[in-house]
Amino acid sequence: MRSSGVLMPVTALPSPWGVGTMGAQARAFVDFLSDAGVSVWQVLPIVPTSYGDSPYQSFSTFAGNPYLIDLDDLAEEGLLCRDEYAGRDWGSDPARVDYGALYRERFDVLRHAVRRLERDRAGELASFCDRERAWLDDYALFMAAKDAHGGAPWHAWEDALRFRSPEGLAEAREALADEVRFWRGVQCLFFRQWDRLHDHARSRGVRIMGDLPFYVADDSADVWSHPEQFQLDESLRPREIAGVPPDGFSAIGQLWGNPLFAWDRMKADGYEWWTARIEAQLRLYDILRIDHFRGFDTYFAIPAGAVTAADGHWRRGPGIELFELLEKRMGRCEIVAEDLGYLTDSVRALLAESGFPGMKVLEFAFDTRDGTGSEYLPYRYPTNCVAYVGTHDNDTALGWLESAPLDDAMLAREYLHLDPREGEGWGMMRAIWASAADLAVVQMQDLLGLGSEARINTPSTLGANWQWRALPGFDSPALAARVHRQMELYHRLPDVATGRSPRDVAEKNEEE
Repeated sequence: MRSSGVLMPVTALPSPWGVGTMGAQARAFVDFLSDAGVSVWQVLPIVPTSYGDSPYQSFSTFAGNPYLIDLDDLAEEGLLCRDEYAGRDWGSDPARVDYGALYRERFDVLRHAVRRLERDRAGELASFCDRERAWLDDYALFMAAKDAHGGAPWHAWEDALRFRSPEGLAEAREALADEVRFWRGVQCLFFRQWDRLHDHARSRGVRIMGDLPFYVADDSADVWSHPEQFQLDESLRPREIAGVPPDGFSAIGQLWGNPLFAWDRMKADGYEWWTARIEAQLRLYDILRIDHFRGFDTYFAIPAGAVTAADGHWRRGPGIELFELLEKRMGRCEIVAEDLGYLTDSVRALLAESGFPGMKVLEFAFDTRDGTGSEYLPYRYPTNCVAYVGTHDNDTALGWLESAPLDDAMLAREYLHLDPREGEGWGMMRAIWASAADLAVVQMQDLLGLGSEARINTPSTLGANWQWRALPGFDSPALAARVHRQMELYHRLPDVATGRSPRDVAEKNEEE
């Protein structure tokens, strides 16, 4: 069935408290999507961010981001008093996230809420902790220990805790008991609000597409609590690290620095860690995009300590076996494979065998260096794919037209018959809406007609990423009506054959 989506990070929603959250504005955005005839909200990873603020480098692949907890919702529930958060410095620019201000202020506010949660909702908190024990206990101890060590990475901790000796763990749990309870409580607050938001999305016929990074961060509860799942040496440091080789975009390649998975050991235990990871994600989302899908076929291994990626080499991944085991455990999952970049025949074969839709990016279609044409031109899209103008790693449509090589931008304008009077970004969006792709996703910035100032991320750069935020009123009824008409024209309304609205579809599903 043809459908459409909007890519909008939760952090990018407006709010008076420094960052977008899972509160009233998020629910209003769901309403906007429903009114616009859009049935998928794609978000970026909602995990805790670490140094650099990237949701792709997190302290945990299972935990939720404390910054996304809505303070006004907590106040309405009696878990906060407004004067405990309203007078603080959340940053001076409503169009940008100030992560430094969040780090300084947010956790002190959340301590008030956790104390009241423990006092007034002890049973609910205990049930949550019991249900999520498989990852929550280690995560809470990891965060408490990290704070106790001044933020130092876990491999700089004392040996008893770094190597997780029973004595060292017991001593830390006793010494840090109050902080461990705090971090458990924060996660309870997060998942209570996420469940409410997800329920509201379902009620409006909007499905949430999540995003799962392929690798996890070295300094994470995941690696610290399960070192046997990664390629580490005797001192628990990576033997090799992740990255990508030199290519036309980078003469030295990219050093990502993530530890590599110990696929042989993972296979021996039935890929338990990976299947648990995906299972947890699909409890949060209706659809899951998996980043760097090619890593399941082959992954690039670079010697630890290398200055560039030039000395790396390819190794075999688990292939289709992991997904076969996942399907036996969970049934058929709605997964989107991020298959961008240089693809080999074996990667294409793995994607075909999995049956997952891959991704097509319109901004990649007009590289004039490629004289043979591009697989990213819309007429070549298969139905089983997700089409984008650009992803979170690309510029906005207008930004791309301004920054791309002149010949590429001229070709795009000619090929797509772009009209500045209506907004050239709308012409680019129409190209993917009109394509055969089952799902077409546009960035919210493109619907708003924004340029490079609203770009979410520029890969391999630090300092200005993940900060863009929309201003209040961005999700106007007039914009919803304009988008709705496009969904009508390109037959992407939910259940277009019967003319039912997203709300009608949701109500019928509830009756059934």
